[in-house]
Amino acid sequence: MQWGYNRTHYTKTNLRVVGPGYDLTLSGAKAIDRPEPLSLEKYLNPTNITVPQFNLRAGYYYKDKWAISLGYDHFKYVWKDRNQVTLSGQIDAGIDTVTNWSGTYNGERITTNENTFHYENTNGMNFIRFELTRSFPLYSPRRNKNFGVVGNLGVSAGTILSVNDFNFLGQYDRTTYSISGYGFSGQSSVRFEFWKHLYLQGGLNTGFIHQVKVRTRPNDASSSARQALGYVEYNVLIGGLFYLKPKGKCDDCPNW
Repeated sequence: MQWGYNRTHYTKTNLRVVGPGYDLTLSGAKAIDRPEPLSLEKYLNPTNITVPQFNLRAGYYYKDKWAISLGYDHFKYVWKDRNQVTLSGQIDAGIDTVTNWSGTYNGERITTNENTFHYENTNGMNFIRFELTRSFPLYSPRRNKNFGVVGNLGVSAGTILSVNDFNFLGQYDRTTYSISGYGFSGQSSVRFEFWKHLYLQGGLNTGFIHQVKVRTRPNDASSSARQALGYVEYNVLIGGLFYLKPKGKCDDCPNW
């Protein structure tokens, strides 16, 4: 089992937003994550530890060096303010009295303002994924069996739970939940094991996320967003190893 925190970087995306009277695509948009400032209150207080961008995972070594696990990566995805994008699509006349978008657009360059158009998943663009991991020893001193270094490589796939905030047409809706899509990823990490039960791990995870249908309005199922993006995540984790069926004495565990 392991718990930790992450930083994430995203590729540019083409965000399509659909609703009553409009179907627009904003191409070349930039987004960032939103880490919490480092503090004991945010990162160590049990009531606040899920506020930052966190990672939770539990798994099982079903055979020597091979593990299957289920994890929850809590990403925060925030559109950058003053986003320079290309606008395409159509919007009915008279429904947008804030940005004054109206009619048909064919690749017009615009700069968005978060006060009039904004999209974010700060309560989570949550990647819930199964991972297959292969572990291999990097360093195991003969005289000190209470310390070792292990490398891990893994591939994963799963679904995206989006908690969306959306500001458009003078209406700002927050905390709209939806199972919005799917993702794939690959990861590599280095694990520093102490006393055969405790470990610290640093890792790099890169992948692809396709949000097929993100609900943008809580009371209107026809309003949604769609996008595909790549990401790179790096994380720091603390974890524990538990031996359910050790072979012989536990001094022999783990048997890398």
